[in-house]
Amino acid sequence: MTTPVVRLVSEIFVNSHPSNEVSNQIYNLTPWDIVMLSSHYIQKGLLFSKPATILDQQHFMENLLEKLKHSLSLTLSHFYPLSGRLVTHKTQLPPSYTIFVDCNNSDGARFIYATLDMTIYDILSPVDVPPIFQSLFDHDRALNQDGHSMPLLSIQVTELVDGVFIGCSMNHSIGDGTSYWNFFNTWSQIFQAESHEYDVPISHQPIHNRWFPNNCSPPISLPFKHHDEFIERFEAPLLRERVFHFSAESIAKLKRKANLESNTTSISSLQSLSALVWRSITRALSPQSDQKTSCRLVANNRSRMEPSLPTEYFGNCLHAVSGETTAGELLENGIGWAAWKLHVAVANLNFTVVMQFLQRWLDSPFIIQTDRFFDPYSVMMGSSPRFNMYGNEFGMGKAVAVRSGYANKFDGKVTSYPGHQGGGSIDLEVCLLPHIMSALESDKEFMDAVSV
Repeated sequence: MTTPVVRLVSEIFVNSHPSNEVSNQIYNLTPWDIVMLSSHYIQKGLLFSKPATILDQQHFMENLLEKLKHSLSLTLSHFYPLSGRLVTHKTQLPPSYTIFVDCNNSDGARFIYATLDMTIYDILSPVDVPPIFQSLFDHDRALNQDGHSMPLLSIQVTELVDGVFIGCSMNHSIGDGTSYWNFFNTWSQIFQAESHEYDVPISHQPIHNRWFPNNCSPPISLPFKHHDEFIERFEAPLLRERVFHFSAESIAKLKRKANLESNTTSISSLQSLSALVWRSITRALSPQSDQKTSCRLVANNRSRMEPSLPTEYFGNCLHAVSGETTAGELLENGIGWAAWKLHVAVANLNFTVVMQFLQRWLDSPFIIQTDRFFDPYSVMMGSSPRFNMYGNEFGMGKAVAVRSGYANKFDGKVTSYPGHQGGGSIDLEVCLLPHIMSALESDKEFMDAVSV
């Protein structure tokens, strides 16, 4: 039986609304942005059911595509860096190597319409996330550095037999998950306003004033002569990807257990769930007891800055923290012990720690390399269940699922989403080598917490 393939139907470029006046043509990258240059684009998307009342499928899609393009243009007026391209500027005397965003001199964001002869059931019913989802995003395997020649934002709208998938690929050197979902939420809000006016009121106006340490004057001059010195194209091994559902009740039970074991009330729901994942995956790996292991969490720096940065700050503002121990200690102690380690790691992240990291980076700039940054015995928790994913609507009601593309996946990567049922439920997208995933699926403590 032939496997259906995604068929590209059309492609255009969408730019910000002509009424927009971009005051600064150059958008400088901060240290937090620059370190992401060798990582993949962010790829997240929403799957919607077509309304049951559709009488004319062709007219429905034509109307939807036009409204999506128009509202995207209006949204880009607020998020104008996404219409630009990366530019590298080099000089020999004095020696300088700088990378920035030219916000005006580009074709804009790419908008693709494609079709796939599959149903929602076809792509959601398998136990594992099927590889076809990788084809529902543009910029497959693209690195952020590729934003010199590729659009910084690309939208692919794929029509299924009974649904529509809206996949968004955004350059991770331009923004983090908070910035990404503010863009997506704003696009949804403007779409629903059904206005042809430029000045559609939005809830969270992005703030483009770039934040740099006091002793740093942009643009940052990097110690490189060519991008080959800091770009490595990471190719993940063959992985199994599976989405596990955790109900609000199951997570509350984990949280109670973690706090009771640690004699505290400070451990959060996500820290408790992360501790369960860390212990369960480590057990599935069957390492030696003295093997070092870690669980890394990506934390938002905005509220930790002094003064704090607003949620609407557009760009990257992240810091990775980790709980570290040996496999023996991790598995000999309970979930509360592991959760407390993660809680302390998060609690200890403050303005001083962030500034010390930035100073070390400015003294010796580096770009994160995926294959060097992670090891086989670490678990990496990405994204956040606090992001508003299911609040996005494009005339088809609430999305039936959130899924991601190939980007930034490796053995031990776990991505958290709000659960479709809401109420504090969480979905985890787990990526593991096939034999490790099989062992995890046989782990009683883990599977007892998973909800059907």
